[in-house]
Amino acid sequence: MKSSAKKLIHSITAFTLLDYPDKTACILWFAGCNMKCSYCYNPEIVFGKGNYTIPELLSFLEKRKNLLDAVVFSGGECLLYPDVLELMTLVKKMGFLIKVDTNGSIPLRLQQAIDLEMIDYVALDFKAPLSKTKSITKADFYEHFIQCVAILQEAQIPFEVRTTVHSDLLDESDLKEMISILEEKQYRGNYYLQSFRNGVETIEKMNPSKFKAFTHLSTETIWVQMR
Repeated sequence: MKSSAKKLIHSITAFTLLDYPDKTACILWFAGCNMKCSYCYNPEIVFGKGNYTIPELLSFLEKRKNLLDAVVFSGGECLLYPDVLELMTLVKKMGFLIKVDTNGSIPLRLQQAIDLEMIDYVALDFKAPLSKTKSITKADFYEHFIQCVAILQEAQIPFEVRTTVHSDLLDESDLKEMISILEEKQYRGNYYLQSFRNGVETIEKMNPSKFKAFTHLSTETIWVQMR
């Protein structure tokens, strides 16, 4: 099958002011994921199939030139697909900035996209410390995440690190450990903690999460921000 005929995108959010800092954007939700995080809000995307071909996406974006600044590649996991590099190239030629939301499991493709100068901003998910990574994500990509941090540090492109916090899964000691790991890797900047939203459909049935602010965990180089 030609790459242009493949349906990689499950759905599209036509407009957002929240997903790319200080930019107007749309979001491409790539179908499928190599993690099955218990708290994931997007089971229909993780287990779903694509609905849009590359030509259909380009037609959609053509109508949004000069209206949007950027395109967010999200999911699921957008870097699962080799064809994502072709799509990024086409999107960049149309004049859009590209942000990538990634779970940090595919450092090779992240490096390829950076080498091609396709990416302008990255949101990197830090799922859990090593001891809890497999139980939370049902996968074993911790070392891949560490590689992605190093790649982004070397590339010196803007990126953020973020963690979804459910009180049954991560506690303060886990977050302290994760902050220490980021410090060891010379990460400097905001660390976004996203409080689990109760009352939404998730991959596994979850108990209500108890909200707690963790801004007091900020250090001299890492500033904890609650979302």
